[in-house]
Amino acid sequence: MRHGILGGAFNPPHIGHLVLAQEALVRLELEAVTFMPMGHAPHREIRDDPGADVRVELCEAAVAGDDRLRVSILETERDGPSYTVDTLRALKKKAAKDELFWILGGDQAAQLRSWRDPAVTERGAWRRAGVHVALSGLRGAQRIVYFDMPGIAVSSSLVRRRAARGEPIRYLVPDQVAELIEERGLYRAAEAVAASS
Repeated sequence: MRHGILGGAFNPPHIGHLVLAQEALVRLELEAVTFMPMGHAPHREIRDDPGADVRVELCEAAVAGDDRLRVSILETERDGPSYTVDTLRALKKKAAKDELFWILGGDQAAQLRSWRDPAVTERGAWRRAGVHVALSGLRGAQRIVYFDMPGIAVSSSLVRRRAARGEPIRYLVPDQVAELIEERGLYRAAEAVAASS
């Protein structure tokens, strides 16, 4: 099975994540893409984090109705930091015959040091040439597969800011995600506390 893994905080998942997954499915001829919400980020704080369980639930709501998209709790159920190398080892052990593709944006890919078969799409200022230069001479860089996707100027931080201000987030996130954010008042309290500090 050709299987893509899309990792991230997904705080919250938005239409850009879904478009990226769709384009990876088509361009890389994948059979499935799994959203892999991180548990404890090893190198950064997850801002306004409602908790790993909530981010998993938001991902499940985002992919509902598309059988090609899945959600894994592999990283969120693991104790300690979520290191990608540990995740890849666990995935390979679980599905030894699958051909795995770790899907990254250009900004994340430019920070790679030794990855196996990452798939990269341009993101923000990070274009192919810049990513290629950043990775030149690194082990495995020649195996990177680039693919195009439509430009989507939506980010999780934009969605959180709009939710905090009570602005509409419909069409920036799937309807089920917007409903969960509204029902639970996600991202409002954290932003209000930060603004008053």
